[in-house]
Amino acid sequence: MQILGMSILIQKDNPDTSKFDSPESANHAPKWESRQDDEKKSLEPILITEDMLVKDNDGDEEKEHPKIDFEKGMSYFPKLTLLLIIVNTLVYIWEIQTGALLNQASIINAGALYREGVLNGEIWRLGTAIFLHDGFDHLFGNCIVLYILGMACEHAFHPKRTAVIYLVSGLSGSLLSMTLQSTPSVGASGAIFGVMGSVIVFMYKYQNHFFIRNKRIGFILVIWALYTIAGGFTDPYVDNFAHIGGLIGGALVTLYLPPSLIVPVK
Repeated sequence: MQILGMSILIQKDNPDTSKFDSPESANHAPKWESRQDDEKKSLEPILITEDMLVKDNDGDEEKEHPKIDFEKGMSYFPKLTLLLIIVNTLVYIWEIQTGALLNQASIINAGALYREGVLNGEIWRLGTAIFLHDGFDHLFGNCIVLYILGMACEHAFHPKRTAVIYLVSGLSGSLLSMTLQSTPSVGASGAIFGVMGSVIVFMYKYQNHFFIRNKRIGFILVIWALYTIAGGFTDPYVDNFAHIGGLIGGALVTLYLPPSLIVPVK
């Protein structure tokens, strides 16, 4: 570009019109002038309008939904979850003291889920069964998982809504279990699976509100749920239908509960 410019300036500083006397030279003159015009046009500033810019959709979403760090502000002492752990522990102590763990008949009398009893009007078994456990290992394992998932669920939905999720999940797990099998069963795992399903739906439904690292939580929980359910079908002592029913119940009720982390509780 500089060489072309210098040649044009030389032509101006030394106006030798004799070069353009011949027809051949005259034909070349307009080409230099056109190049000069093009050069001037190329140096002129271009007005950039909004229509010429590439729209940043992600930026618009971020303005509409500010990113939230899901783990920020999460309490390690979730009130409802700790209360449920205490209640389950106290009920287990009561089971030991009353001999509810001696045999199948005694655990049924204590309030285990039993199809024949429910069909005979003992509807309360759908709820009492989710607070009973058949051994310390059963109780301890459920309490650990409940603490981890309950902490996330309470952070997302507030203790009151988490209580609704837990109870609805437990009841839906009991209903599916009673419908598809007649064996008596106990345990909070159906309700806990519902809490898991709730967190999964929450992370998926509101994924645009969170950073990428937070979105992985839902994916990990899906893998965990599928792995646990698959393993449950290989163990005859696991009430897998309660797990599935609770998972479905928790996921469905979450669709109608606004999360306090997104919509603060008034």
